[in-house]
Amino acid sequence: GVPGVAPARVVVIGGGSAGTNAALVASGMGADVTILDINVARLRQIDDVHRGRMKTIRSSIAAIDDFVSRADLVIGAVLVPGARAPVVVTEDNIRAMKPGSVIVDISIDQGGCIETARETSHTEPTYVLHDVVHYAVGNIPGAVPNTATYALTNVTMPYAVALADGLEGATARFPELIPGINVANYKITNETVAVSLGVDFVDPGELLSLG
Repeated sequence: GVPGVAPARVVVIGGGSAGTNAALVASGMGADVTILDINVARLRQIDDVHRGRMKTIRSSIAAIDDFVSRADLVIGAVLVPGARAPVVVTEDNIRAMKPGSVIVDISIDQGGCIETARETSHTEPTYVLHDVVHYAVGNIPGAVPNTATYALTNVTMPYAVALADGLEGATARFPELIPGINVANYKITNETVAVSLGVDFVDPGELLSLG
């Protein structure tokens, strides 16, 4: 923000980790930030933690139509674990945006939540459609590969070491691994994946004898 100049309007669709962190960065730069999410409990948590630094709105078609059309920057950060990201911003929404505004699709590696988004690269990260700048790099951390590699390794190494001793022991030690298991003993253990493939879902806890 600059004194005497209205702050940029930033709209973040999706209040998960990626969306919330993007909103925090924008807020720290003085932007007027609004987060849209369908999960009211998550919006309440964001309000409680960040004490009103960002506005929170329950996501709906009407809310997206309204806020996207007035935004200078829209960040799509919608995630459905194990499934393709739903399209929540339509081409009509893009047409309604101001010329020169920007849209970022963080969900592009899950299929994208912006109808007009197509995956781009660090070599050619942007393109313009309907006078709106689109950014849809599938691997954003790859812009700083050395740092990204160390960060990912530091977080995942304890899991890798535990998994080396077997899946049952690893999940007993780190129960948070269980939702990430897609296949175990030749069975689909991720319900969303099972539904999308039209096959039976088996609870991973049963297969791993975790009760």
